[in-house]
Amino acid sequence: MERRTFMQLSAGTIGLAGLEQQVRAKPGGSRQHLFELGVEQALESMRKGELSSVELCQYYLDRIKALDESGPELCSVLELNPDALAQAADADRMIKNGAELGPLHGLPVLIKANIATADRMGSSAGSIALHASRPPKNAFLIDQLRRAGAVILGKTNLSEWANFRSTRSSSGWSSLGGQTRNPYSLDRTPCGSSSGSGVAVAADLCMLAIGTETDGSIVCPSGINGIVGIKPTVGLVSRSGIVPISHSQDTAGPMARTVADAVALLGPMTGFDPEDPATQEAKSLRDYSKHLITHALKGAKIGVARQFVDFHPGVSELFQKALEDLSAAGATLVEDIEFKEMDVLNQAEFEVLLYEFKHDLNSYLAKAGVSGEIGSLEALIAYNSKFAEKTMPWFGQEIFEMAQKKGPLTDAAYLKALATCRRITRDDGIDRVVREQQLDAIVAPTNGPAWKIDWVNGDHYLGGSSTMAAVSGYPSITVPCGYVSGLPVGISFFGRAYSEGRLIELGYSYEQKTQHRKPPRFKAFVDLGS
Repeated sequence: MERRTFMQLSAGTIGLAGLEQQVRAKPGGSRQHLFELGVEQALESMRKGELSSVELCQYYLDRIKALDESGPELCSVLELNPDALAQAADADRMIKNGAELGPLHGLPVLIKANIATADRMGSSAGSIALHASRPPKNAFLIDQLRRAGAVILGKTNLSEWANFRSTRSSSGWSSLGGQTRNPYSLDRTPCGSSSGSGVAVAADLCMLAIGTETDGSIVCPSGINGIVGIKPTVGLVSRSGIVPISHSQDTAGPMARTVADAVALLGPMTGFDPEDPATQEAKSLRDYSKHLITHALKGAKIGVARQFVDFHPGVSELFQKALEDLSAAGATLVEDIEFKEMDVLNQAEFEVLLYEFKHDLNSYLAKAGVSGEIGSLEALIAYNSKFAEKTMPWFGQEIFEMAQKKGPLTDAAYLKALATCRRITRDDGIDRVVREQQLDAIVAPTNGPAWKIDWVNGDHYLGGSSTMAAVSGYPSITVPCGYVSGLPVGISFFGRAYSEGRLIELGYSYEQKTQHRKPPRFKAFVDLGS
């Protein structure tokens, strides 16, 4: 297929039918049966000998070439694993030999590029400063995935440094990978920072992907790209080997087209990691498939967080319809839910992130297999300044500079901000509301419709609901809720620590009732006249 430029897409769509025909075709037949294939179907087909891991991986590699590198140039995949097909062939041999198989055996997974892999791929966080970084060992969650039989297909692009470098950043842009684009409208944001993971799943460039979140970085790109994202309780998934922002809030989580597929990925990611003491409580929390209950909304009591609603009339309309669907499915809605001191929380959260980013990044860089030239935040700032034409062509590093000025984690200012965050989001926040109202979960819109990509002014974020779950360290799940002018919007269910099972039940039940998700059409822009 000939490489096309973005300017050539101005006709509105890219002739998707012809493109899909090329991508799905193979010598001797069609690969239509692989389009948006789910985990359960793939595993069953491999067990029956109707599908091989090599065939499935090749299908995604072909789509990446056609849609990510050429065609609409989604720029969602930063790097492919040169050993992926060999790993897939090994998986196929194990099946033929009757070996005991893991829950993800032979399934290809894309990994966000801030997660360490000790292989021939980089672990760059999207930055050219870390393009040669080769960590001495895998992140713990990578070892967990490989034990489960997963094939690591490659690394996804992201908002560079997980969107914690500048106050005017463009989500989905990195100096190493360029600008990731939303497959529903190529002139619009994929949100971030797990931009590439969200786009790759939505565009069927992979079956499953891993994202990471500090505040919104899983749920926003999931919602804006019309897929499912689960942000686990902090500590359910090990944080070791992940380029950090904040040990209080960072977590990795699954991104997939359905709740069932996300659940299939979540369990194998969990487990106790001696290098991350926070995972001690998660030792036995592994299999969430029992929570895929179709009628879980019946009898559920759900709080409505309306303070996160009125930022766009189209989103408000979709959310109201979602509430009607929840009620019709048997849920009791509690309308008087309110979280207080949000302005105070936003200031305290940013203070905590600045302190923890300096501390945590310095610790990571000291053992990440990078050169001394960029072995600390201070050195990284100097590197970016030295190579500003490549690292900072559109926006700067003022957040880096603010973080560098912070002191140690023993500072009174940090301890006060951390205590404020925990009080507002936990004791006086989610824990209080759930306890007083005897709730199963709280519901709110995940995101607004995707805004246009703007490298000059940065993101035009309208609103969302990620902060309470993110700052508390508690879980949330987003599922598709509908569309505003053809742009996806998600709905989030969040609750107390380690309530993933109940949230999955509610999200799955809502998903099965509404079936909102539609594959993207790769439009060049939103055609309001169509």
